[in-house]
Amino acid sequence: MPTHALLNPVLALALLLTGCVSTQEAMVKQGYPAAYAQGFDDGCHSGRKAGGSLFDQFRKDVARFEADAQYAMGWSDAFRQCETEQENALRQARMALEQQKLIEMRQQNRVSQQHELERAALRGIDTSGLKSLK
Repeated sequence: MPTHALLNPVLALALLLTGCVSTQEAMVKQGYPAAYAQGFDDGCHSGRKAGGSLFDQFRKDVARFEADAQYAMGWSDAFRQCETEQENALRQARMALEQQKLIEMRQQNRVSQQHELERAALRGIDTSGLKSLK
């Protein structure tokens, strides 16, 4: 497998891990309410953590979640979305690693089979004269 094929899942994972960093500012600029954007940012970090990210922390302002419907909606929307994206990214990375292992095992099997064919071809042939070639 070409090296660039393995970089795609890694690149996707890296982009996913940094995806919500400036989301809050971008959302406010796009016209989303600040409370929704803050909830979305917190929910995204929390969702990625729940999805297996080692780089995010669970973030939720519980009092605000209970009192502010926009914050709660943003948090909930982002949590589900970012959790799913994180799980998918990790699944893709695992699949790429498994595919690479499979390719390596196939190559090793081919080499082993070739060596066995070579040994079989030489069975019964006197190779003692070849020792002087060393």
